[in-house]
Formats: sequence, structure tokens, C-alpha cells
Amino acid sequence: MTLGPAVAADLFSATEHRALVGDRRAARQGDIVTILVYENSSASNTADTSTSTSFSVQANVSVLDARRNGAALGASDSYGGRGRIQRTGRLLAQLSAAVVEVMPNGDLRVAGEQRIDVNGEKTGIRLDGRVRATDIGPNNTVISSRLADAHIDYTGDGFITDRAKPGLIPRILAWLGLW
Repeated sequence: MTLGPAVAADLFSATEHRALVGDRRAARQGDIVTILVYENSSASNTADTSTSTSFSVQANVSVLDARRNGAALGASDSYGGRGRIQRTGRLLAQLSAAVVEVMPNGDLRVAGEQRIDVNGEKTGIRLDGRVRATDIGPNNTVISSRLADAHIDYTGDGFITDRAKPGLIPRILAWLGLW
């Protein structure tokens, strides 16, 4: 019986290596990272408009006997308008997301979803974006403002959400531009 040459297998793989002692930050596909969603937004827009036009014609006729005849014609128009739109929003949440891809430059593409149902009031948060591995803190968290190409959706459904929406008549008037 003849044995062939022995082949040595390497037990160490640089791509799979995880130190026994060290931080447990997300770095590979499938790892979990906690996203701290702290989003504040505020927008304001103000417009002032005013226009004015006028037109007038006057004529006077006098005769020698001191009677004066006169005629006048005039027209004017003015318009003034103001408008203001102001909107603010605030979202605070913590959401665990999975690393779905390690990009060639080392960035991590993350995505996660959370659904909560409390007494029939359903809320959901969906998030995805890219994060640099260096932005992940030692406690394996990253703030949402550090996500590039971030998409954060916050949705709600239930009795309270339905009551917060305008009724049918205001929606029709708004659609017609009358509200």
C-alpha cells in the first residue's frame, strides 16, 4: 500500500478570523449592529406678495358763465397675499440591523426592520443604508446621521392613526385646491 504526499491544511483564515478577546463590532455579512435613530427635521417657507395698479383720466371744461363741467374716470386694483408653511418632525428609536453586504471599499450595507403592535395600533420602522466600519462605536452602535444613502420609513396603522388623518370632505377640497 502506497501513501501519497501529505497536504497540510491551514487552520487560520484571515477572512474568518475573530479574536477571542476584542470588540464585537459588526464587520461581516450577517453581523448585527444597533442603529440609534435620532432624526430631527424642520422646514419653513414664507412668501409675501403685493401688487398695485392704478389708472385715471380727468377732464375739466369751463365756459365763460362760470359754470364748470367736469368728468373723471378712474380705476385701481391692489392685491396683497401672505403664505407660510412650517413643518417639524422628530423620530427617536433604536433598531437592530443586519449587515447585508460588505462593499469593496470596506463600507457595510445594513438593513433592518421592526414592527410593534400595541392594542391594535401598529407601527413599523424600516431602515437601510451604508455605514463605515470606523463609525461603529465600541458598543456596536452607530447613530443614524452616520448612515450614507439612508432610507428610514416610519409607518403607523390603527385607530389613532386613522383619527389623525383628515376626513373625506377636507381631502376633496384640498385636492380641488380649495382648502
